[in-house]
Amino acid sequence: MNEEIKNMYAALGIQPDVLAFGEDILKNLESRFQEIDTVAEYNQLKVLKAMQDHKVSDIHFAATSGYGYNDMGRDTLEEVYASAFHAEAALVRPQITCGTHALAIALHGNLRPGDELLSISGKPYDTLEEVIGIRPSIGSLAEYGVTYRQVDLLPDGNFDFEGIRAAIGPKTKLVEIQRSKGYQTRPTLSVKKIGEAIAFVKSIRSDIICMVDNCYGEFVETIEPTDVGADMAVGSLIKNPGGGLAPIGGYIVGSRACVEQAAYRTTCPGLGQEVGANLGIIQSFYQGFFLAPTVVASALKGAIFAANVYEKLGFPVVPNGTESRHDIIQAVEFGTPEGVIAFCKGVQSAAPVDAHVTPEPWAMPGYDSDVIMAAGAFVQGSSIELSADGPIKPPYAVYFQGGLTWPHAKLGILMSLQKCKEAGVVKL
Repeated sequence: MNEEIKNMYAALGIQPDVLAFGEDILKNLESRFQEIDTVAEYNQLKVLKAMQDHKVSDIHFAATSGYGYNDMGRDTLEEVYASAFHAEAALVRPQITCGTHALAIALHGNLRPGDELLSISGKPYDTLEEVIGIRPSIGSLAEYGVTYRQVDLLPDGNFDFEGIRAAIGPKTKLVEIQRSKGYQTRPTLSVKKIGEAIAFVKSIRSDIICMVDNCYGEFVETIEPTDVGADMAVGSLIKNPGGGLAPIGGYIVGSRACVEQAAYRTTCPGLGQEVGANLGIIQSFYQGFFLAPTVVASALKGAIFAANVYEKLGFPVVPNGTESRHDIIQAVEFGTPEGVIAFCKGVQSAAPVDAHVTPEPWAMPGYDSDVIMAAGAFVQGSSIELSADGPIKPPYAVYFQGGLTWPHAKLGILMSLQKCKEAGVVKL
């Protein structure tokens, strides 16, 4: 590392011992980073081909308002998504506000009173608890007569196939699989494992809808859940597929029937996908999707760097420093609130936006405990941008993700280490 770069790190508040510790870690990560770049290259070509196949043109960037009838940009974008995910159809809309909203639409659109929703990857992400009705909330699936059951993963993180077989009943309409760990310290599920679970469910009853919560997983591998039999894959555009440019939005890809059902819930009966103006932000959706494979690669490098840094310091990390990666999230278990808070303060201070702000734990809507979030992002709440968060409850784990560029992800980890050192959480 040349002196000019060292001086820049110093100017940003990184002490020499912290920088040296990080550089020592990076010496052993070159081959891992090359593997990530290879996946990114494949996915970049896949997205490019989808865009070329559907003849994306500047006319598709034109703004629409009102009803949005005959919105060519919107319709073509959905065709691009469907092609890239090797699915029959897609719903990609700015009217979908976030990943939780996209999942809620997919569930409400494809479930009816008397149906049963079965999660086979354990408890879903915190914000889905109210959607389902695990925690009572206005308009939940439970209020509409949809029942819920779950099968926990085995202690080793694999699917409990016998438990799944026993849980599937005559009312089971939809099986939900959460790819990422959420606020848990379990392994993220690979697309291959998800495919095996889907095949198992379909072997019991072929009519069961299999939906995958794909948040944080897009473009981490060369295949997606829709490549291995998922009827729906659902996610957020302010995560991986938005590439850091999409200012809002969510997507649902999958079978034509399932996407259509979801579309009628997105708008209303009789209208479905026919309405929904792009409001002038459609170009950012296209451009963000184009950039997404390389942005995801940067985030993955940051996650692997973080795992190796904190593993060497003796903290439990999920995944560990050498495991294969299936999403962009890195969990670090500190065991104390002070560790979680110091880590988040470091990530915040490395941000291009609001670096001068100090994050504090607070009672966020949709969560059952105080949560601290570090996110100095261009898009509020974007988790493909450098961010970290965690609930202030045992085991006091922090969840790190994002980084639009590798140098920024690197700085975020170094700054987290700097703040942890200053707080006495770590000793180098």
